[in-house]
Amino acid sequence: MRRRLGGVPKIPEKIHELTVGQVSARSGAAVSALHFYEAKGLIRSRRTSGNQRRFTRDTLRRVAFIRAAQRVGIPLATIREALAELPEERTPDREDWARLSAAWRSELDARIQQLGRLRDHLTDCIGCGCLSLENCVLSNPDDVFGERLTGSQLLPEHERAVRRGGEG
Repeated sequence: MRRRLGGVPKIPEKIHELTVGQVSARSGAAVSALHFYEAKGLIRSRRTSGNQRRFTRDTLRRVAFIRAAQRVGIPLATIREALAELPEERTPDREDWARLSAAWRSELDARIQQLGRLRDHLTDCIGCGCLSLENCVLSNPDDVFGERLTGSQLLPEHERAVRRGGEG
């Protein structure tokens, strides 16, 4: 009989490989999410002779790392890049999280600023409803023609970069 730790099944330490169901129960991630993480190269498993997945125990920490990063809005591609920086088979630790989260901080700060600007301009569109104000900051935040023409003018990314003074 397995004892439960706060409603989560406790897995005896002598068990070094976990089934997908055990990883799901311990991590709180759905089995489908674990399959997705594996398909995206975020976690790995080996297959038994019966073609069943088996995960090493360190997968639990990797899944916790992935889910924590996702909760703060880090895209999976960025998480995968971060995990790829770690030596093979090594589980992310506290120092890894500190280093990586520091690198992600500026990206999160920029997103927070952008969301604040969008929130502040949201009331401009409540009365309109069509999102085609002369200078609509919600449907086209980089509208450079809004002062001269009616409605937003969507520009290709290349042309927007050139108009902002960047390279396209």
